[in-house]
Amino acid sequence: MNWLQIKWNSIHTKLLTTYLLLITLASSLMAGYILWSFYDYFIETRRVEMQNWSRALTESVADALEENNRERVQLLVQRYGAVETITIRVFNTKGQLEATSNPKQDSKVKNWMEVPGVRVALEKQEAHGVAKGVLSNDDRLFSAQPIVRKSKLLGALRTSISLQQFQRQFAIIKWTVLGTLGFTLIVCTLISERLARNLSRPIQTMKNFAIRLGNGHFGEKLQIRKKSNELDQLALELNRMSERLASLDQERRAFLANVSHELRTPISNVLVTVEALRNGAATDPTVSDRFFQNVENETKRLSRLINDLLDLGRLEAGVTLLEKQSILLSPLIARAVRTVETRMQKLQISTQVNIAELQIQGDSERLLQVFLNLLDNAIKHSPPNSHICITGYREGKQAVVKISDQGEGIKDNDLPHIFEQFYTGDRSRKGQGVGLGLAIAKRIIETHGGSINVSSKVGTGSTFTINLLLEK
Repeated sequence: MNWLQIKWNSIHTKLLTTYLLLITLASSLMAGYILWSFYDYFIETRRVEMQNWSRALTESVADALEENNRERVQLLVQRYGAVETITIRVFNTKGQLEATSNPKQDSKVKNWMEVPGVRVALEKQEAHGVAKGVLSNDDRLFSAQPIVRKSKLLGALRTSISLQQFQRQFAIIKWTVLGTLGFTLIVCTLISERLARNLSRPIQTMKNFAIRLGNGHFGEKLQIRKKSNELDQLALELNRMSERLASLDQERRAFLANVSHELRTPISNVLVTVEALRNGAATDPTVSDRFFQNVENETKRLSRLINDLLDLGRLEAGVTLLEKQSILLSPLIARAVRTVETRMQKLQISTQVNIAELQIQGDSERLLQVFLNLLDNAIKHSPPNSHICITGYREGKQAVVKISDQGEGIKDNDLPHIFEQFYTGDRSRKGQGVGLGLAIAKRIIETHGGSINVSSKVGTGSTFTINLLLEK
């Protein structure tokens, strides 16, 4: 039962069933329309022919009745009638039979007024249609005409034609059409089976591929025949997703390894220091002070690392809520410069600030964190007696802020990775940083709908450029 349910729920079965239902419905409607049109056309054509012929015969019969020539009436009826196929009857004004092409059969009829068309014709109206024979069950096409001369009713003429031959021919045509319909359905079933399989096979393959991705098999690729239809485009996107997931998995592994390394180092230093203090180092005031300072420094480093990791995690998860408000860039950057001013003075680094009156919408504390991270990065890599240049100007609908230093610059092979977490290039590993400041700055700027990039030349310094949307 489960197998049957799975088989029925498969896309191949659903596609094939849909194709067959549509083809059967369309073919049946077409076959029915063809048969109905053919039948209706034949009946209508014979009706018109018989009606015209009956009208012409009515004129001849009217002449004979006007002359009271009953023999001529009977002669006309016998001449144009045929016992098996065509029956012609002439009635007087009282509905009594005057002449017939089939006297042997008609002698058995008692009341002709009940025969379809006779009563209507005697009321000076034409009647026609399909009815059963007078004394038989075969279908006949009849036409009843009033015989009128000089507005005087002389009687009625009723003509009927047997439809048996036509029905036999129509039955042959009907079975031929139905046989053709059956053959068409068989051929269409084979074609539909192939089409459904061709459509369902790649979908099934992509489903299995997606299941493997869900199970952690990243980096695999689907074989794409050609990049022409939607399925091929979907396969291409699945390949891109697989590559991206493989890259993210690799980044996750590298991130965990880097976090483990960064956490292990300060913890190991603290443990070694504590062990040394326990073993007697605390008795020497000079040594103990140095060891306690080391514990404090490593603890602060560990605290900064944890805070940075929490910030980065919230930013990447999109759970950090920005308290957006109208901000003037000039006072915000001045605040960042004042924060690091003492440190720059110790290193004999000067600043040159030139910020236009630019107003944006954003979270002032988060943007301050960006500028502090960039200034911290510039200070760490600037030589003594150098200066850091900060400029801000309008460019279209954006505010552009550039922070340039005169440091050693970034190597070309390190430049594409400068914003990665735990960047391990020589430039980012100097000092006490753990390689998260620039990654956090990039996430904050992107959360504000802006962008950040860097240009650098070894030996002359680096320039970080921030683009933010101006307030409307």
